[in-house]
Parts: sequence; structure tokens; C-alpha cells
Amino acid sequence: MEFLIAFGTDDGINLNDDHVGMAKYFYIYRFSNSKEELMERRENIPFAGEESVHGDPKKASATASVLQGIDVLVGKKFGPNLLRLRRKLVCVVVRTKTIANAIEAVHNNIDRVAEAKGEGENRKHIILTP
Repeated sequence: MEFLIAFGTDDGINLNDDHVGMAKYFYIYRFSNSKEELMERRENIPFAGEESVHGDPKKASATASVLQGIDVLVGKKFGPNLLRLRRKLVCVVVRTKTIANAIEAVHNNIDRVAEAKGEGENRKHIILTP
């Protein structure tokens, strides 16, 4: 079982404090065979213009385009676009500050992540507390 998992961050160490879609970067890790490996850092595309409404579908589209090929998105907070993003990705809310702690929480719950991925567009989000 292998997953590409994105963690929203502004500094590469901590998860960003705002909604995950507002992160400056996404650090992409490959989870496979009980190992995690940093694969790449993707710069988030700033949303052009102000959101006309909170949870603008165009913002969800912009975030999803940066996350093409990703299975799971992990962050401390999700906004109203969670409903749109979870159709394409397994969305995981973690109650921790650092990427390292978030990786551990996901690793310890990888079976829940796999189950959610298998549910397709009707999946719910997952909340993890390390």
C-alpha cells in the first residue's frame, strides 16, 4: 500500500495555522512499507483575487490543481472547501503543530486512511489526535 500525502506548511517544519488551502507550500511524502519519505515541496498557487464568498469553489479548484496526483491532504484546519476537496482527496485534520507529529499520527492510522480512500467521493474527513 502506497500513498502520496501532502502536508500544508509555511515553513517546512510546522503545519500552517490557517486553513490548509492557504499554506505557502505542500510537502509531499510517500508513505509505503511502513516508511515515510519526503518526495517534493510544491508551492501553493495564490488564489487570484479575493474570495467572493467564504469557501469559493475557485479556491478549491486552485488548491486541487496543485495537489494533482496526491491521495491525502493533511492540515490543522480546513475551511468550507473541505466538502469539495474530500471528493478528490482523503482529508485529514490533525490536532498537532509539527509535520513530524502529523506524519506519526497518519502512520499510526494508515488503515483508516486506506479505508477512506476506498470510499471514493462519498468519503468523510478524518480527525486525528496524536
